[in-house]
Amino acid sequence: MIVKPYVSTDSKKAQVEQMFDNIAGTYDPLNRFLSLGIDVYWRRKAIDYLRDSRPQHVLDVATGTGDVALALYKELQPAHITGLDLSAQMLNIGKEKITKAGLSDKIDMIQGDSENLPFTDNKFDAITVAYGVRNFGNLQAGLKEMLRVLQPSAKLVVIEFSRSKVFPVRQLFDLYFRYILPAIGKLTSKDARAYSYLYESVQAFPDGNDFLAELTTAGFADVTWKPMTFGICSVYIATKK
Repeated sequence: MIVKPYVSTDSKKAQVEQMFDNIAGTYDPLNRFLSLGIDVYWRRKAIDYLRDSRPQHVLDVATGTGDVALALYKELQPAHITGLDLSAQMLNIGKEKITKAGLSDKIDMIQGDSENLPFTDNKFDAITVAYGVRNFGNLQAGLKEMLRVLQPSAKLVVIEFSRSKVFPVRQLFDLYFRYILPAIGKLTSKDARAYSYLYESVQAFPDGNDFLAELTTAGFADVTWKPMTFGICSVYIATKK
């Protein structure tokens, strides 16, 4: 089932771009507040799965305001990181953060489509995606494009929300994401619908073993997943053959 941010005839891709442009100004502080800061821990744990391979040219898909790109450089110090996102407004904020950190020569931020990546085959030795794959208009198209631009034996690492199976965590998570988070978003953001969409998109996303099947169908090998924080978030790791 395809879940879109708005009631509109526009494609999901166009609606996601509009949504993130709308909320870009409040995204970082609201994200820290709503996640209680635990998203920083999730990102660090995900990046750990790349530590042994020591990638030098990393692509961060759905980079947003650049938090993962900045964390990648801090933790791994690769030669170069490319961040790609649909939203120009999110990228503008990310570019400011990267300039402030003095990393403009190490991290590029470009506007682009995850389902039509503007790169040659076998270009990157690692790819990361944080909370972005459930926003793809066509999940298989996006996964196959990432496979195409990865070098052989290189890793894809995906962080995504998932549906906890643990009682009462699942019930509390549903209550928070379905009712409380949209209410806070409505008070603090120009686009309250964005935070209702978050819950709906998580419910519709093929998490756990279902996402491993999607990765395998796209052509990845050695697929595995690691639930975190009682299963409300998961890290998926896959390798290009």
